Amino acid sequence: MRSYDTFDTPHPRPQMVRQHWASLDGWWEFAFDDANAGLSERWFDGRELPQRILVPFPYQSTTSGIGSREIHEVMWYSRSVEIPEGWDSGALLLHFGAVDYRADVWVNGRVAGRNRGGHVPFSFDIAPYLKPGINRITVRAEDRQDPYQPRGKQSASGTPVRIYYYCTSGIWQNVWLEPVSALRIDYLSMVETRPDGTLALNVHLHGPSNDWEAELDVLDGLDSDHICAGARSASRSACLALRTQVPDPRPWSPRDPHLYKLRVRLLHRGQLVDSVESYAGLRSIELKDGWFHLNGERIFLLMALDQGYWPDTLLAAPNDEALRDDVLWAKRFGFNGVRKHQKIEHERWLYWCDRLGLMVWEEMPNARSWSEESEERLEIEWLRAVTRDANHPSIVAWVPVVESFGFPELVRHPHQHDFLERMVARTRLVDSTRPVVDNDGWQHTDVTDVCTIHDYSHPVEKLLERYAGTLQTGLPPTATWVKGRDLFLAGTQYRGQPIVFSEVGGYLMAPDRPERRRDRLYDHYGNVRNEDELAQRYCRLMEGLASLPFLAGLCYTQLTDVEHEQNGLLTAARVPRLPPEQVAALHARLWPNA
Repeated sequence: MRSYDTFDTPHPRPQMVRQHWASLDGWWEFAFDDANAGLSERWFDGRELPQRILVPFPYQSTTSGIGSREIHEVMWYSRSVEIPEGWDSGALLLHFGAVDYRADVWVNGRVAGRNRGGHVPFSFDIAPYLKPGINRITVRAEDRQDPYQPRGKQSASGTPVRIYYYCTSGIWQNVWLEPVSALRIDYLSMVETRPDGTLALNVHLHGPSNDWEAELDVLDGLDSDHICAGARSASRSACLALRTQVPDPRPWSPRDPHLYKLRVRLLHRGQLVDSVESYAGLRSIELKDGWFHLNGERIFLLMALDQGYWPDTLLAAPNDEALRDDVLWAKRFGFNGVRKHQKIEHERWLYWCDRLGLMVWEEMPNARSWSEESEERLEIEWLRAVTRDANHPSIVAWVPVVESFGFPELVRHPHQHDFLERMVARTRLVDSTRPVVDNDGWQHTDVTDVCTIHDYSHPVEKLLERYAGTLQTGLPPTATWVKGRDLFLAGTQYRGQPIVFSEVGGYLMAPDRPERRRDRLYDHYGNVRNEDELAQRYCRLMEGLASLPFLAGLCYTQLTDVEHEQNGLLTAARVPRLPPEQVAALHARLWPNA
């Protein structure tokens, strides 16, 4: 195990960095439990498991060392660890970045904790269960082929079909240990990060106590040692407020993604108890007169759809460089943002979006079917994701539901309609600084902040014809491209929100497609036979979209190929189909304010 001492190492949680931590990624013992016998046979009580798996890669991936695409709904992990000297004086947190979908954790045969939710982090204090010498950690993961659990683009049958892919089951993000004080900082929440230099944050403590103090240093840049501002706060509660004014502020934007390093220290009766490093970007995102305004200036959102999927590791990133490189690819093509589709991405990816300058629409993986429990699962996990990610300056919109996934009866079921509105309201309670899209694509309610439309009409002339009336009246069409679905649900209406084509384009590479072949995937997208045809149609599409003065943003489908969906500007191996510099030049010519 290793501990790290510098900010630039790939810490799994880059906005909450302590000096010491230890990775538990690597080879674990592993077993499938198709008979669900592990609990009754007490596999958690020191039993050696027969296989080996490379954590944090799912068993379905080739990189994991298992590489099975068969459906296994219950799997076990175990490994022995030796706790570094000096780490037994307080609490010891065992962190999991994500385990899909349920996890039970034992330490030395004793239950340390349980979690439900496959896309968000969780942790337990395992100090009470430790013993001298070697300790045993065991995880039981359960990922049922359940259409009622939030699963995103993972096929509910486990078999890829149309726009759904292989599942990513079990541990699929980092596992790590972190020694902390019993009296400690739990998390930071940025309250204000304004372009004028106003910086306010709350320091949430693990528990209330008397005589707490918090100190803040603001450094001008992640690699800087120059302290440009500071603050100090004292309180008797479990939350301490810090507020300061940064001199000569440098706002964050895609063209100038300047970040300020934060050092927060917690003192108890004058003694240093805890210290964390974080960062912030000073920026504002506002909706005004039907447009997005970043730091008070109008900006066109020019985005690509990004599913965060790799051929050898599925939803798990191969490494930190792969996360960074996907951000760089989007920027090389001239996009200023991405819509992360049906996935809560690794925090390291958001770090690179913050650091390199790429705006993000964050979107919750949805279920396939509706029930009261599926609503509860979605809401709880979504609000945990928003809480985790609200400090990232790159995020400019929240999207809890897409294309009515999991809500098939919105038109006839008032309860489902009401739930969409409640999701928007509760998202705003966690973060009121960003717009919220209630149901991306169609069937909006009154409360959506953005009117998003998915339209794959081909050729581009047919798409433009659909919006001829909008050019005259400023009102979007009442029916959408797919099956004539209503853009706004009955009893609701468009109220002047920014209009964004949040899915458009999607040219499928189909060089050998028979002319009369009927396939929903082929019929869904436009088809091209080679890269030259792709370049011509992409150019015509973008020029056509640029002729629509009401359009506040767009999202091209998509950045990379994903399994059988061969419609990326990049192949699944991240090889560009079009010269990025030529695409970027086209974008710059058509949307100079992007």
